[in-house]
Amino acid sequence: MKFLAKCLALATFATAIPSLSAEEVYVYSSRKEHLIKPLFDMYEKKTGVKVKYVTDKAAPLIARLKAEGKRTPADMLITVDAGNLWFATQEGVLKSLDSKVLEENVPAHLRDPKNHWTGLSVRARTIVYNPERVKPTELSTYENLADAQWKGRLCLRTSKKVYNQSLVATMMANKGKEATETVLKGWIKNLAAKPFSNDTKVLKAVAAGQCDVGIVNTYYFGRLMKKEPGLKLALFWPNQKDRGVHVNISGAGITKHAKHPEAAQKLLEWLSSAEAQEQFAGLNMEYPVNPKVEAVKSVKQWGDFKGDVINVNEAGRLQKHAVKLMDTVGYR
Repeated sequence: MKFLAKCLALATFATAIPSLSAEEVYVYSSRKEHLIKPLFDMYEKKTGVKVKYVTDKAAPLIARLKAEGKRTPADMLITVDAGNLWFATQEGVLKSLDSKVLEENVPAHLRDPKNHWTGLSVRARTIVYNPERVKPTELSTYENLADAQWKGRLCLRTSKKVYNQSLVATMMANKGKEATETVLKGWIKNLAAKPFSNDTKVLKAVAAGQCDVGIVNTYYFGRLMKKEPGLKLALFWPNQKDRGVHVNISGAGITKHAKHPEAAQKLLEWLSSAEAQEQFAGLNMEYPVNPKVEAVKSVKQWGDFKGDVINVNEAGRLQKHAVKLMDTVGYR
Protein backbone atom coordinates (compact mmCIF):
# COMPACT_ATOMS: atom_id res chain seq x y z
CA MET A 1 0.00 0.00 0.00
CA LYS A 2 2.78 2.39 0.90
CA PHE A 3 4.50 1.62 -2.41
CA LEU A 4 1.26 2.26 -4.35
CA ALA A 5 0.65 5.54 -2.53
CA LYS A 6 4.20 6.68 -3.29
CA CYS A 7 3.74 5.85 -6.99
CA LEU A 8 0.48 7.79 -7.09
CA ALA A 9 2.14 10.76 -5.41
CA LEU A 10 4.99 10.73 -7.89
CA ALA A 11 2.58 10.49 -10.79
CA THR A 12 0.57 13.44 -9.49
CA PHE A 13 3.76 15.49 -9.06
CA ALA A 14 4.92 14.63 -12.57
CA THR A 15 1.65 15.64 -14.19
CA ALA A 16 1.66 18.93 -12.28
CA ILE A 17 4.89 20.03 -14.01
CA PRO A 18 4.50 20.94 -17.71
CA SER A 19 7.03 19.40 -20.10
CA LEU A 20 8.54 22.64 -21.39
CA SER A 21 11.36 21.03 -23.36
CA ALA A 22 8.92 19.44 -25.78
CA GLU A 23 6.21 22.12 -25.67
CA GLU A 24 7.86 25.40 -26.67
CA VAL A 25 10.24 27.08 -29.08
CA TYR A 26 11.72 30.55 -28.53
CA VAL A 27 12.38 32.69 -31.62
CA TYR A 28 14.35 35.89 -32.17
CA SER A 29 12.92 37.52 -35.30
CA SER A 30 13.74 40.59 -37.35
CA ARG A 31 10.70 39.73 -39.44
CA LYS A 32 7.89 41.86 -38.01
CA GLU A 33 5.27 40.45 -35.68
CA HIS A 34 2.33 40.65 -38.09
CA LEU A 35 4.31 38.52 -40.57
CA ILE A 36 5.16 35.71 -38.15
CA LYS A 37 2.44 35.57 -35.50
CA PRO A 38 -0.23 34.05 -37.80
CA LEU A 39 2.18 31.23 -38.69
CA PHE A 40 3.14 30.59 -35.08
CA ASP A 41 -0.52 30.55 -34.06
CA MET A 42 -1.24 28.05 -36.82
CA TYR A 43 1.66 25.85 -35.72
CA GLU A 44 0.61 25.92 -32.08
CA LYS A 45 -2.94 24.95 -33.02
CA LYS A 46 -1.62 22.12 -35.19
CA THR A 47 1.00 20.70 -32.81
CA GLY A 48 0.38 22.11 -29.35
CA VAL A 49 3.90 23.56 -29.35
CA LYS A 50 4.00 27.10 -27.98
CA VAL A 51 6.13 29.51 -30.01
CA LYS A 52 7.44 32.48 -28.03
CA TYR A 53 9.21 35.30 -29.81
CA VAL A 54 10.77 38.73 -29.64
CA THR A 55 11.25 41.05 -32.60
CA ASP A 56 13.97 43.58 -33.33
CA LYS A 57 16.30 44.52 -36.17
CA ALA A 58 18.80 41.93 -37.34
CA ALA A 59 21.99 43.52 -35.99
CA PRO A 60 20.77 43.91 -32.37
CA LEU A 61 19.38 40.37 -32.35
CA ILE A 62 22.65 38.88 -33.60
CA ALA A 63 24.61 40.96 -31.08
CA ARG A 64 22.23 39.80 -28.35
CA LEU A 65 22.72 36.14 -29.28
CA LYS A 66 26.48 36.56 -29.20
CA ALA A 67 26.40 38.36 -25.84
CA GLU A 68 24.04 35.84 -24.24
CA GLY A 69 26.04 32.82 -25.39
CA LYS A 70 24.92 29.67 -23.57
CA ARG A 71 22.45 31.72 -21.52
CA THR A 72 20.29 32.64 -24.51
CA PRO A 73 16.65 31.53 -24.44
CA ALA A 74 16.51 31.67 -28.24
CA ASP A 75 16.20 28.45 -30.23
CA MET A 76 15.81 30.05 -33.65
CA LEU A 77 16.81 33.23 -35.48
CA ILE A 78 14.57 34.49 -38.28
CA THR A 79 15.82 37.43 -40.31
CA VAL A 80 15.74 38.99 -43.76
CA ASP A 81 18.49 39.03 -46.39
CA ALA A 82 21.12 36.36 -46.84
CA GLY A 83 23.74 38.94 -45.90
CA ASN A 84 22.37 39.03 -42.35
CA LEU A 85 22.22 35.25 -42.13
CA TRP A 86 25.79 35.00 -43.42
CA PHE A 87 26.88 37.50 -40.75
CA ALA A 88 25.11 35.51 -38.04
CA THR A 89 27.04 32.45 -39.17
CA GLN A 90 30.32 34.36 -39.05
CA GLU A 91 29.49 35.48 -35.52
CA GLY A 92 29.10 31.84 -34.52
CA VAL A 93 25.52 32.07 -33.25
CA LEU A 94 23.99 29.43 -35.55
CA LYS A 95 24.50 25.68 -35.61
CA SER A 96 24.74 23.43 -38.65
CA LEU A 97 21.55 21.57 -39.58
CA ASP A 98 21.03 18.07 -40.93
CA SER A 99 17.59 17.99 -42.50
CA LYS A 100 16.43 15.98 -45.50
CA VAL A 101 13.13 17.86 -45.29
CA LEU A 102 14.81 21.23 -45.88
CA GLU A 103 16.92 19.76 -48.68
CA GLU A 104 13.74 18.58 -50.40
CA ASN A 105 11.73 21.77 -49.80
CA VAL A 106 14.33 24.48 -50.44
CA PRO A 107 16.54 24.77 -53.56
CA ALA A 108 20.27 24.55 -52.82
CA HIS A 109 21.04 28.12 -53.96
CA LEU A 110 18.65 29.43 -51.30
CA ARG A 111 20.37 27.57 -48.46
CA ASP A 112 23.71 28.01 -46.72
CA PRO A 113 26.28 25.68 -48.35
CA LYS A 114 27.24 24.52 -44.84
CA ASN A 115 23.61 24.23 -43.68
CA HIS A 116 23.64 26.91 -40.98
CA TRP A 117 20.46 28.49 -42.36
CA THR A 118 17.77 28.12 -44.98
CA GLY A 119 15.64 30.51 -46.97
CA LEU A 120 11.92 30.63 -46.17
CA SER A 121 10.69 33.18 -48.71
CA VAL A 122 12.10 34.82 -51.83
CA ARG A 123 12.10 38.53 -52.65
CA ALA A 124 13.09 39.91 -56.05
CA ARG A 125 14.94 43.23 -56.33
CA THR A 126 13.99 44.48 -59.73
CA ILE A 127 13.44 47.57 -61.90
CA VAL A 128 10.39 49.77 -61.48
CA TYR A 129 9.44 52.36 -64.10
CA ASN A 130 6.84 55.00 -64.92
CA PRO A 131 4.90 53.65 -67.92
CA GLU A 132 3.97 57.17 -69.01
CA ARG A 133 7.64 58.09 -69.38
CA VAL A 134 9.34 54.79 -70.25
CA LYS A 135 8.58 52.00 -72.71
CA PRO A 136 9.49 48.52 -71.46
CA THR A 137 11.41 47.97 -74.69
CA GLU A 138 13.88 50.63 -73.48
CA LEU A 139 14.79 48.49 -70.48
CA SER A 140 17.02 45.42 -70.41
CA THR A 141 19.46 44.95 -67.50
CA TYR A 142 20.64 46.46 -64.23
CA GLU A 143 23.85 47.36 -66.05
CA ASN A 144 21.92 49.23 -68.76
CA LEU A 145 20.77 51.76 -66.15
CA ALA A 146 24.36 53.04 -66.19
CA ASP A 147 24.03 54.09 -69.85
CA ALA A 148 23.83 57.76 -70.81
CA GLN A 149 20.18 57.45 -71.92
CA TRP A 150 19.21 57.33 -68.23
CA LYS A 151 21.10 60.46 -67.18
CA GLY A 152 18.95 62.41 -64.72
CA ARG A 153 16.29 59.69 -64.81
CA LEU A 154 17.39 57.14 -62.18
CA CYS A 155 16.42 56.90 -58.50
CA LEU A 156 18.07 54.57 -55.98
CA ARG A 157 17.82 53.69 -52.33
CA THR A 158 20.79 54.47 -50.10
CA SER A 159 23.77 52.13 -50.17
CA LYS A 160 23.55 51.86 -46.38
CA LYS A 161 20.73 49.32 -46.60
CA VAL A 162 21.64 45.65 -46.88
CA TYR A 163 19.31 45.13 -49.86
CA ASN A 164 21.46 47.20 -52.22
CA GLN A 165 24.64 45.86 -50.65
CA SER A 166 23.49 42.34 -51.52
CA LEU A 167 22.55 43.35 -55.06
CA VAL A 168 26.02 44.80 -55.63
CA ALA A 169 27.72 41.84 -53.91
CA THR A 170 26.05 39.32 -56.23
CA MET A 171 26.82 41.56 -59.21
CA MET A 172 30.48 41.41 -58.17
CA ALA A 173 30.25 37.61 -57.96
CA ASN A 174 28.74 37.45 -61.45
CA LYS A 175 30.67 40.17 -63.28
CA GLY A 176 33.78 40.89 -61.24
CA LYS A 177 34.88 43.99 -59.35
CA GLU A 178 35.96 46.16 -62.30
CA ALA A 179 32.78 45.68 -64.31
CA THR A 180 30.66 46.31 -61.22
CA GLU A 181 32.58 49.49 -60.45
CA THR A 182 31.84 50.76 -63.96
CA VAL A 183 28.14 50.09 -63.45
CA LEU A 184 28.06 51.87 -60.09
CA LYS A 185 29.81 54.94 -61.51
CA GLY A 186 27.23 55.06 -64.27
CA TRP A 187 24.37 54.79 -61.81
CA ILE A 188 25.74 57.69 -59.78
CA LYS A 189 26.10 59.85 -62.91
CA ASN A 190 22.49 59.11 -63.85
CA LEU A 191 20.84 59.93 -60.52
CA ALA A 192 17.92 62.33 -60.63
CA ALA A 193 18.15 62.93 -56.86
CA LYS A 194 20.23 61.89 -53.87
CA PRO A 195 19.64 58.26 -52.85
CA PHE A 196 16.46 57.81 -50.83
CA SER A 197 16.19 56.26 -47.37
CA ASN A 198 13.76 53.52 -48.41
CA ASP A 199 12.18 51.77 -51.39
CA THR A 200 8.76 53.37 -50.88
CA LYS A 201 10.27 56.82 -51.44
CA VAL A 202 11.94 55.55 -54.62
CA LEU A 203 8.59 54.25 -55.86
CA LYS A 204 6.80 57.52 -55.11
CA ALA A 205 9.54 59.52 -56.83
CA VAL A 206 9.18 57.39 -59.96
CA ALA A 207 5.37 57.71 -59.90
CA ALA A 208 5.61 61.48 -59.44
CA GLY A 209 8.00 61.90 -62.39
CA GLN A 210 10.94 62.98 -60.26
CA CYS A 211 12.75 60.12 -61.98
CA ASP A 212 11.70 57.56 -64.56
CA VAL A 213 13.22 54.32 -63.26
CA GLY A 214 14.43 52.82 -59.98
CA ILE A 215 15.42 49.57 -58.29
CA VAL A 216 13.20 48.18 -55.53
CA ASN A 217 12.12 45.00 -53.76
CA THR A 218 8.89 43.76 -55.29
CA TYR A 219 6.96 43.59 -52.01
CA TYR A 220 7.37 47.35 -51.52
CA PHE A 221 5.76 47.79 -54.94
CA GLY A 222 2.95 45.43 -53.91
CA ARG A 223 2.28 47.19 -50.63
CA LEU A 224 2.18 50.67 -52.20
CA MET A 225 0.01 49.65 -55.15
CA LYS A 226 -2.44 48.04 -52.74
CA LYS A 227 -2.79 51.39 -50.95
CA GLU A 228 -2.65 53.57 -54.07
CA PRO A 229 -3.63 51.44 -57.08
CA GLY A 230 -3.73 54.41 -59.45
CA LEU A 231 0.00 55.16 -59.25
CA LYS A 232 1.89 55.23 -62.54
CA LEU A 233 4.23 52.33 -61.78
CA ALA A 234 5.15 49.05 -63.44
CA LEU A 235 7.72 46.32 -62.85
CA PHE A 236 10.34 45.13 -65.33
CA TRP A 237 12.31 41.89 -64.98
CA PRO A 238 15.92 42.63 -65.99
CA ASN A 239 18.73 40.34 -67.20
CA GLN A 240 16.39 37.70 -68.58
CA LYS A 241 18.85 36.87 -71.36
CA ASP A 242 21.72 36.21 -68.93
CA ARG A 243 21.86 35.61 -65.17
CA GLY A 244 18.30 36.66 -64.28
CA VAL A 245 16.72 38.90 -61.67
CA HIS A 246 18.55 39.41 -58.38
CA VAL A 247 16.75 37.44 -55.68
CA ASN A 248 17.27 37.33 -51.95
CA ILE A 249 15.53 35.66 -49.04
CA SER A 250 14.10 35.88 -45.63
CA GLY A 251 15.29 32.84 -43.73
CA ALA A 252 16.17 31.21 -40.45
CA GLY A 253 18.60 29.02 -38.58
CA ILE A 254 18.79 27.18 -35.26
CA THR A 255 20.85 28.95 -32.62
CA LYS A 256 24.11 27.40 -31.46
CA HIS A 257 22.95 27.15 -27.85
CA ALA A 258 19.30 26.26 -28.50
CA LYS A 259 17.60 24.65 -25.50
CA HIS A 260 15.03 22.96 -27.76
CA PRO A 261 16.94 22.23 -30.99
CA GLU A 262 14.78 19.31 -32.11
CA ALA A 263 11.54 21.21 -31.59
CA ALA A 264 13.04 24.24 -33.34
CA GLN A 265 14.09 22.14 -36.33
CA LYS A 266 10.59 20.70 -36.62
CA LEU A 267 9.18 24.24 -36.68
CA LEU A 268 11.73 25.30 -39.29
CA GLU A 269 10.91 22.29 -41.47
CA TRP A 270 7.20 23.03 -41.16
CA LEU A 271 7.76 26.65 -42.23
CA SER A 272 9.32 25.31 -45.44
CA SER A 273 6.39 22.95 -46.08
CA ALA A 274 3.60 23.39 -48.60
CA GLU A 275 1.18 23.85 -45.70
CA ALA A 276 2.93 26.97 -44.41
CA GLN A 277 4.69 28.44 -47.43
CA GLU A 278 1.87 30.26 -49.16
CA GLN A 279 1.01 32.18 -46.00
CA PHE A 280 4.62 32.79 -44.93
CA ALA A 281 5.41 34.39 -48.29
CA GLY A 282 1.98 35.81 -49.02
CA LEU A 283 1.71 37.87 -45.83
CA ASN A 284 4.55 40.06 -47.13
CA MET A 285 3.78 39.70 -50.86
CA GLU A 286 6.90 37.60 -51.42
CA TYR A 287 7.50 34.37 -53.33
CA PRO A 288 7.47 30.92 -51.67
CA VAL A 289 10.91 29.36 -51.33
CA ASN A 290 9.36 25.91 -51.85
CA PRO A 291 9.09 25.44 -55.65
CA LYS A 292 6.03 23.22 -55.21
CA VAL A 293 4.02 26.18 -53.89
CA GLU A 294 2.64 28.97 -56.07
CA ALA A 295 2.75 32.63 -55.12
CA VAL A 296 -0.47 34.28 -54.00
CA LYS A 297 -2.67 35.75 -56.75
CA SER A 298 -1.66 39.37 -56.09
CA VAL A 299 2.01 38.46 -56.61
CA LYS A 300 1.47 36.09 -59.56
CA GLN A 301 -0.12 38.91 -61.54
CA TRP A 302 3.25 40.63 -61.78
CA GLY A 303 4.33 37.95 -64.23
CA ASP A 304 6.96 35.25 -64.40
CA PHE A 305 10.71 35.82 -64.41
CA LYS A 306 13.99 33.97 -64.42
CA GLY A 307 15.83 34.50 -61.15
CA ASP A 308 19.58 34.43 -60.58
CA VAL A 309 20.56 31.01 -59.21
CA ILE A 310 23.89 32.06 -57.73
CA ASN A 311 23.95 30.94 -54.10
CA VAL A 312 22.56 33.78 -52.00
CA ASN A 313 25.40 33.17 -49.55
CA GLU A 314 27.51 35.28 -51.93
CA ALA A 315 25.50 38.30 -50.83
CA GLY A 316 27.08 37.92 -47.40
CA ARG A 317 30.51 36.68 -48.40
CA LEU A 318 31.14 39.71 -50.62
CA GLN A 319 29.14 42.23 -48.62
CA LYS A 320 32.06 44.13 -47.08
CA HIS A 321 33.70 44.34 -50.51
CA ALA A 322 30.46 45.67 -51.98
CA VAL A 323 30.17 48.30 -49.25
CA LYS A 324 33.76 49.41 -49.83
CA LEU A 325 33.24 49.64 -53.59
CA MET A 326 30.02 51.62 -53.22
CA ASP A 327 31.76 54.04 -50.90
CA THR A 328 34.72 54.38 -53.28
CA VAL A 329 32.53 55.47 -56.20
CA GLY A 330 30.57 57.92 -54.04
CA TYR A 331 27.36 55.89 -53.75
CA ARG A 332 26.10 56.86 -50.34
